[in-house]
Amino acid sequence: MRPLLRRLAPRTLRGRLSLVALTTAALLVTVLTVVFNSVVERHLRHQADDELRTRADAVATTVDTSGSRARVRETADDRFLDSNVWIYAGTHLLEQPASAAADGPLTRAAARLAAQGGRGCATVHADRPRSVRLCSRPVSGRHTAAMVVTALDLAPYRNSAGTLLLGSLVLDAVMLICTYALTRLSVGRALRPVRVMTEQATQWSAVAAVDRFGSAEHPAELAALGASLDALLDRIRAVLRHEQQLSGELSHELRTPLTRIIMELDWWRGRPRSDEETHASHRVIADAAQSMRRICDTLLNDAREHARNPSIAPGTAGVVPVLRRLARQLDAPDQVKTAVEAACPELEAGVTPALLERIVSPLLANAVRYARSRVTVTAHRGTGSVLIDVVDDGPGVPRAFAEELFQPGRRADVTDGHDGAGLGLPLARRLARAVGGEVSYDPGHGPGARFTVTLPAG
Repeated sequence: MRPLLRRLAPRTLRGRLSLVALTTAALLVTVLTVVFNSVVERHLRHQADDELRTRADAVATTVDTSGSRARVRETADDRFLDSNVWIYAGTHLLEQPASAAADGPLTRAAARLAAQGGRGCATVHADRPRSVRLCSRPVSGRHTAAMVVTALDLAPYRNSAGTLLLGSLVLDAVMLICTYALTRLSVGRALRPVRVMTEQATQWSAVAAVDRFGSAEHPAELAALGASLDALLDRIRAVLRHEQQLSGELSHELRTPLTRIIMELDWWRGRPRSDEETHASHRVIADAAQSMRRICDTLLNDAREHARNPSIAPGTAGVVPVLRRLARQLDAPDQVKTAVEAACPELEAGVTPALLERIVSPLLANAVRYARSRVTVTAHRGTGSVLIDVVDDGPGVPRAFAEELFQPGRRADVTDGHDGAGLGLPLARRLARAVGGEVSYDPGHGPGARFTVTLPAG
């Protein structure tokens, strides 16, 4: 039975709500119809009783009980008064309607009612479906008493009650149809924003768009739905960004060791080599293979970490903890102090912690390398992004070299006594751009140098 009801139940929310509204309205209308028709039937019965009592009072004026025996006086309206009227003196029948048989059901019912004494009414089903209402009225005198019983056919009243019942049923049907139609229309209009939001969310999730529902005005329920969809879209965007980042990192990181392996093989096959040269080539190839293995292990470990913690959105990192950890790990001279400042300790960037370290580390290393006394790292929120400023109080970047700052292998002064191959800043900018960010230099800052890392917000 339950599976059958489950199959018959509407599959759409609008259909189910409309069915609930229709069922509720049907129950309410049924109760109101029963109560209304019961009240109408009682009212009609009271009207019939009032008419019978009025007729009995009129007939009672024709009964003379002043003597030793009750008798009926003749009047001008005697035929009208005698219609459906029984008059008893005790148990003796003085008068009865001409159409009523002496042993008929109406006469017997009138005799029983008269024998009870006092005022009373009763309903007799003479010929089904015909019903007759009887009412009695005593007529008292000084020496004797009489009883008047009047009868009234209830067919007109029952016809009126039946007409009212039929009309109320028709009205109920019309009301239920209108209720169902209006409920479906109202629910459909109310759920239209939900359908629109669902379609928009589907489109935005397919292209990882930055559009969100949070800025639109919605009722409280839809606002909560919009917030949930925004969180889901942010997670989808972070997943897509993480996949793009992994693809870019895999392509870039594996290209270098593969190039080294290919070059060593080409060099080794170019001409006969000595055992020492062969062993050197083997060592280079082994190192490159080991580097590729470390890269793959890092990517697999990152994927396993997200698999163990599915509630954590991939591609996000707490900025302040990463910056403080990098600051503690710096091999800075004793006279150089490093400080990390952030207005919002819970600031998150839309990259993994490992990638955030690889982007910021070259900037911190350069700042500590050239700073005189202080390096300040400041993290703050931008419009849909996270900004990290790395500032030092060193000599700064020569103005003539600013255009070549991010070119691989270029250094402002190779004789300045510092290590470095001029690859750190280009690598940081390339990694930042791979995830939709940027690394820039502020030529107007002084004294010292200021680099700004811009990353998508997590």
